[in-house]
Amino acid sequence: MPSTATAELRVGDLVAVTLPPGPEWAGILAGAWEAGAALLPVDHRLPPSQTRDLIDRGSPTVLVDARGWHRQRSGRPADEGVALVVHTSGTGGVPKLVQFDRPAIDAAVASSALALEASPHDRWLCCLPLAHVGGLLALLRSVLLGAPVTVHPRFDPAAVAAEQDQAFVSLVPTMLVRLLDAGADLSRFRAILVGGATVPPKLAERARAEGAKVIETYGLTESCGGVVYDGRALPGTEVRIDGDGGIQLRGPTLMRGYLGDAQATAEAFTDGGWLRPGDAGWIDGEGRLRVAGRLDDLINTGGDKVWPGEVEAALQDAPGVTEVAIAGRPDPEWGQRVVAYVVPAAPTAPPSLEALRDHVARSLPRHMAPRELVLVAEGLPRTASGKVHRTALG
Repeated sequence: MPSTATAELRVGDLVAVTLPPGPEWAGILAGAWEAGAALLPVDHRLPPSQTRDLIDRGSPTVLVDARGWHRQRSGRPADEGVALVVHTSGTGGVPKLVQFDRPAIDAAVASSALALEASPHDRWLCCLPLAHVGGLLALLRSVLLGAPVTVHPRFDPAAVAAEQDQAFVSLVPTMLVRLLDAGADLSRFRAILVGGATVPPKLAERARAEGAKVIETYGLTESCGGVVYDGRALPGTEVRIDGDGGIQLRGPTLMRGYLGDAQATAEAFTDGGWLRPGDAGWIDGEGRLRVAGRLDDLINTGGDKVWPGEVEAALQDAPGVTEVAIAGRPDPEWGQRVVAYVVPAAPTAPPSLEALRDHVARSLPRHMAPRELVLVAEGLPRTASGKVHRTALG
């Protein structure tokens, strides 16, 4: 970051950054932290209308884009103590602006380092978007711990495979699949954190069979990323299940609230300060958190409950299937029917509905098998962070 720009930052500035990932990000983040300013990273891949909307709602005092640094006359300073404002992926509608204070960020970085037994000398590879908390946490490890961080401009399996001296990397499941398909030697990493979506059991087994030390993480933007590693809460984080089967979290890494949305903030927390992520799960006999899926994704078909993730995991290795997503759709007889959206391996010879139903029935009850098949030619709709955008499936 240029020294002139650093000198111009003030305590309380909210700095919006729309640049693509690159080496300049580390300087911008470090400069904002040192100056007592807050950072608002905006995903550079968003269409201009969404970028404009986020900037309008965030109302930053400083904008950093491809043209340089610009102080915004109409900008509003960040609330006192706020160090980071991150936008959610928007899978449930308009992205929210999530605010974190400095102690929350410190706690997120420190608790992860403790769980991983990571030292300030261990190298991190960052190939996630820097506008999302998973990618940003890698850079924050550099700012707060002094850990060396390598930032890739985009996710490229060949570039990741070529890295030789990285200790840790964070991925989403689709990235892990692509690395395995590319034959990358993942055993070189001391740990691979995989989050953002449920890791199908067969994918985890495949990765570990090839020597990858996979740690499945659970968390969300509002918890400052993953706060549960392989089912165990990080130091300082508490997990409980409410009476409806919903997961609740409490701890030092949680957000302060949503910028400009007091009602949504109040709805996100219980009276006792527990965050409601909107996911369902249970604590198993070993005390590990098990995640069933999003509460609003649950399919009720003829009185039977179906979690899309379970059916998707069963179909991951079905013949002729490259990608699959499961969703519920209204049905006059069953209330909802289970629908499989499939990207076929061979478009001219796609799998049949009956073949998929039979495949699911080998490991799950027959009522969980899809009753409708929709073929998708161009790939499943995904958010910028790699999650399947169920509401966009049609």
